[in-house]
Amino acid sequence: MPHKFPGALALSMALVLALPQTAHACACGCGVFQVGTNNLLPTTLGNGTLLFAQVDYLDQSRDWSGSSSAPVADNADKNIRTLFQSIGVQTMVNRDWGLRVEVPYWQRHFTTLDAAGAPVSYDHGALGDIRVMGMYTGFSPDRSSGLMLGMKLATGDWTYPNFDRDTEIGTGTTDLLLGGYHQWKFGAEGGWGGFVQILADLPANSRAGYRPGKELDTAFGVYPQGWDIGGTHLTPVLQALLSLRGKDSGVQADPGNSGYQRLVAAPGMELAWQRLRVDLSVGVPVYQHVNGNQLVAPWQGSLNLSYAL
Repeated sequence: MPHKFPGALALSMALVLALPQTAHACACGCGVFQVGTNNLLPTTLGNGTLLFAQVDYLDQSRDWSGSSSAPVADNADKNIRTLFQSIGVQTMVNRDWGLRVEVPYWQRHFTTLDAAGAPVSYDHGALGDIRVMGMYTGFSPDRSSGLMLGMKLATGDWTYPNFDRDTEIGTGTTDLLLGGYHQWKFGAEGGWGGFVQILADLPANSRAGYRPGKELDTAFGVYPQGWDIGGTHLTPVLQALLSLRGKDSGVQADPGNSGYQRLVAAPGMELAWQRLRVDLSVGVPVYQHVNGNQLVAPWQGSLNLSYAL
């Protein structure tokens, strides 16, 4: 097996909805994009640089309240469909320290009811909130454990006039990112691997009457050694992702219809060929509980391409 951790990507979201005849839409739990990925987990003892591109798709079309579906009439917002795209670089400065920078671009389609009760749709694409993270991996010689510390910058567009603050591509806030990971081997002759990863997104300020809720995302996964097929290494990965998000606050927020808990099963696979890696996964909610009325997605898909220089 050419690398220790074959992370598959997964995506989990819950959207914030307000009362009927309003236009409040969603507060995305986008931090879950950052857990369960191979890019955050260094896998070699030497220094190296990794280039990556990631695409995630989410179609939020179901009304949800508490732990069950809700009537469509309870929510003026009908659909939020988003294509999340990002490019980035991760480099190990030395054996113990690394740096990761991720630049996102989102394209979002939003359908809601206007004041007359007629459906209206808006489409908007813009730069998202850039993430910069440092990594410390010096706890063990094989880098099986590490800590991550960084910031989410307020670079995303949060002023598009047809979106509410909880629907905007950017939050307008600067957030502290804090997390860690651990990997291990088990089974006969170490034929299986496992990992746990956690990342907290803690807003450090508010912006124009809006402060997003705190978020905690965790990934648990196991994977076998995999198989070599015609020069390509195939590894299946079974993941469970747990997301916890607090309520938004501020005069431009909708705290009664924000915040959630969600558990997602996200099976996937990794294809590795020389220095190129392709990660695919599909996530399906196993359990979700939302405050108030929110739009949720029945599934989410992810694709990640990475190349080691």
